[in-house]
Amino acid sequence: MNIPSNTTETKAKKRFIAGAVCPACEAIDGIRMWEVDGVPHRDCVHCGYSDTLNADGNTVPNEIATRVNTSALQQPKKAQGQALQFFPNPKLKKEDK
Repeated sequence: MNIPSNTTETKAKKRFIAGAVCPACEAIDGIRMWEVDGVPHRDCVHCGYSDTLNADGNTVPNEIATRVNTSALQQPKKAQGQALQFFPNPKLKKEDK
């Protein structure tokens, strides 16, 4: 039985980074790193934090959700209304003119 040679290349080998501190939960020795197509990625095994790094080793910021990049097909949430009843304040009396 032959195993294709490209299966070992498609699965990235994750390695732990000794002494690395998670930027989210600040746990030590929980960061794993791996590369996919030459782009380094990292994640935390303790809290699930993950990000992508650029060539300088800095975090690549995620795009902020705006009305342009979110789906316009999502229906807006229906506003829930509540009826209010106001009672007159007996201490405030109108003066007769």
